[in-house]
Amino acid sequence: MTAPDPKAELLRYLQEGRDALLWKLEGLSDYAVRRPLTPTGTNLLGLVKHAAGVELGYLGDTFGRPFFGDEPPSWWYTRDAEPNADMWAAEDESREDIVALYRRAWGHSDATVASLTLDAPGQVPWWPEERRVVTLHHALVRVISDTQRHAGHADIVRELIDGSAGAAKGRSSLPAEDRSWWENHRSRLERVARKFGDS
Repeated sequence: MTAPDPKAELLRYLQEGRDALLWKLEGLSDYAVRRPLTPTGTNLLGLVKHAAGVELGYLGDTFGRPFFGDEPPSWWYTRDAEPNADMWAAEDESREDIVALYRRAWGHSDATVASLTLDAPGQVPWWPEERRVVTLHHALVRVISDTQRHAGHADIVRELIDGSAGAAKGRSSLPAEDRSWWENHRSRLERVARKFGDS
């Protein structure tokens, strides 16, 4: 048996998270993808914008391959952006623009991974100087972790919007039960939780 190519394996897990994030936008209105559904404003389109920035930063700027060159957008990490600017879409940023940016980020990131060895060094410009140096392997694992984390956030936000749930298109990973079963299941969990009070 041949050992799997480590880069291909890492990119496969990254791509699964990427695909999940974009899938969660499908079939929703512009309002729904921008709608803040947590006290901190988490929204689907903002998650995609953030994921694009994470890839372009950690797998671009970090390895001397800046995507934006000398003029990054106002929300970019190396600029003096307002807090959380990369986690929501401004009025002049369309869904199509953000999705297109994310897809271009994939190509840019994949080219970085293809052109370097996993032990290639890079420097994260927005980290403190004493810990800026990382390897491509470290940066890639960090991006996978961040992408999958936000794909999980997107699962929850999408479920809050219209009840849609599942890990991937065509692969739910949830028990195949009807709406009534899920309502009863949720009620049961609520009954158990209430026994513990609010202490």
